[in-house]
Amino acid sequence: MLTIKRVPTVVSNYQENASSDDLKAKAESCGRNCLGKCCLPVSKLPLYAYNNAEHERVEEDIHGCCDEQCPPMSFLNNLLLGQWEDRMSRGLFRYDVTSCETKVISGKFGFIAQLNEGRHLKKRPTEFRIDKVLQPFDEKKFNFTKVGQEEVLFRFEPSKDNKSHYFPSSPVDSEEGSPSVIAINVSPIEYGHVLLIPRVLDCLPQKIDGDSLSLALHLAKEASDPFFRVGYNSLGAFATINHLHFQAYYLSVPFPIEKAPTCRTMSSKGAYETRVVVSELLDYPVRGLVFEGGCKLRDLCDAVASSCIFLQSNNIPFNILISDCGKRIFLLPQCYAEKQARGEVNQELLDTQVNPAVWEISGHMVLKRRKDYDEASKQYAWRLLAEVSLSEERFQEVKSYVREAANLQPEEEYISSMGDGRYDSAKPQVASHLPQDCLVLH
Repeated sequence: MLTIKRVPTVVSNYQENASSDDLKAKAESCGRNCLGKCCLPVSKLPLYAYNNAEHERVEEDIHGCCDEQCPPMSFLNNLLLGQWEDRMSRGLFRYDVTSCETKVISGKFGFIAQLNEGRHLKKRPTEFRIDKVLQPFDEKKFNFTKVGQEEVLFRFEPSKDNKSHYFPSSPVDSEEGSPSVIAINVSPIEYGHVLLIPRVLDCLPQKIDGDSLSLALHLAKEASDPFFRVGYNSLGAFATINHLHFQAYYLSVPFPIEKAPTCRTMSSKGAYETRVVVSELLDYPVRGLVFEGGCKLRDLCDAVASSCIFLQSNNIPFNILISDCGKRIFLLPQCYAEKQARGEVNQELLDTQVNPAVWEISGHMVLKRRKDYDEASKQYAWRLLAEVSLSEERFQEVKSYVREAANLQPEEEYISSMGDGRYDSAKPQVASHLPQDCLVLH
């Protein structure tokens, strides 16, 4: 005989044994289907769970995959680009970035110029002080909890079995911790431009720690594509939103900063083959440090995070570029906004309205005026970025602080050649999965 057993009705994505009052509170929604506490806890979103094995080595290439057979292109790349193009077809971006003209400027480094007229008019304005790197989160100002869930591509969180998985629809269980999400940048700079928002419901200010940096490194590692870079801007270094986030996008040529020669000056302690090595940029307009190596990804992460925490605590603005699938991290302290406030920046540079954040410092110039684009030259790029850089004296002071913060030791100096063999600078390379018309070479 067929019998029917009565069970409690499940009215949310939470555990059935929650009280009715709890369930009612969690089910309340503002009706906008946003990323706030009113809507997200009762939502289902795609989930990419990444391999978070503690024994992961920095040099290993891990291709995220949803089954046993991984294609040559990582599953994460396919997922991100497919979802990003879907949002483009749905008209969620403020403009079509693929129609923006782009050229590589002749010269040793090959600075990249893009004409993006009107981006500064369509982009959200900065809503906080630019003279303080650490500022409290302000829920009254724009933050990512106000973003609609249609802008989210997927959640990005560590897996529980040290393997990468993809779930097309997964309940958000905030009792397991606030979810981290990948969302589109509605004012994109390049193809595939996304935001990584760690623990979105925790409403963290723009302040790096070890866990958030580790999340960004795993994103670069799982993408496993040298043309996919992850960037970070601190407050005072042209972050425009005081809600913790990283940016990332695809650009199918090397960044000029990636081709710059370096001089090894510091390293972590321990066996030579497991050390994190820190080098200075040479013959580049912005003074900066390059971190690489380490036995595990966490070793590299800890060294950079300790350095960033020091800079933040001492009100030194900085930018970060995560390159080479997470194997190289550029730490770039800067002072452009400070010089600008003191009236020390040439008016001709100010007239271009270029705010040198991580992408510009790395050599990808986003220009707002046709005149500036047509006249873009190596000399212009060099002049702009030279204003960003700390003085040699100040940089050496900051470097000594970084050495102490990250527990580094002096290293016998060794100069690596331009690009260190990572890129063929003879001609621009284009990743096979990127549309050829996204980059116009002149």
